Amino acid sequence: MSEWLHWLSWLLLASGTFFFVAGTAGLLRFPDIYTRLHAVTKADTLGLGCIVLGLCLRAEAWQPVVMMLLIWLLIMASGATACQLLARYAREDQAATDIREADNEGAGRR
Repeated sequence: MSEWLHWLSWLLLASGTFFFVAGTAGLLRFPDIYTRLHAVTKADTLGLGCIVLGLCLRAEAWQPVVMMLLIWLLIMASGATACQLLARYAREDQAATDIREADNEGAGRR
């Protein structure tokens, strides 16, 4: 492996680690579920992409590269789907809670 590919690989691996840490910090620090989901899905997808590209530069054959890229695509699709389902559930749960609270306030006035 040439010297510049070696350093580019390390740069991609380090940036991928940075994005994983940033996504975890966003998950722990952001105030509501929507911003937490955004931080985790975006940062982790980008972090995994950087790590996969960094590892692809170190691969000796094309088969591991194809396998890593397919895994990355699968994780991107499943992450987006899971985020969508969690956000939909949170929105529906909040709407149901608002309706229950409105019913309780109306019943207390009678």
